Amino acid sequence: MDTITWHDFEQVELRIGTILEAAEFPEARKPAFKVRVDFGEFGIKWSSAQITKHYTIDELPGRQIVGVINFPKKQIGKFMSEFLVTGFADENGDIVLAAVDKPVPNGSKLI
Repeated sequence: MDTITWHDFEQVELRIGTILEAAEFPEARKPAFKVRVDFGEFGIKWSSAQITKHYTIDELPGRQIVGVINFPKKQIGKFMSEFLVTGFADENGDIVLAAVDKPVPNGSKLI
């Protein structure tokens, strides 16, 4: 494992946001949803998330998640992903969202 400095870590903008909307993303090569997330002062951003095994579209709105908001935008088909949704792979490789267990203000930075 490579080590990084504290300065390196501080450069990653890991921020909390609340999912406002989730939608099907049939154009994605791997099963995914499109999610629209409110990051407070950093705005509302869209991303693609390969989270279809553990979550449904109906249960995602209102859930707070952790996202990396300072990566470059990424074109996925005709869709532009504006941040990286974070999560962990379970024993089958399916993604479980990284989240908080108590509400915090949208835009808060992981420290």
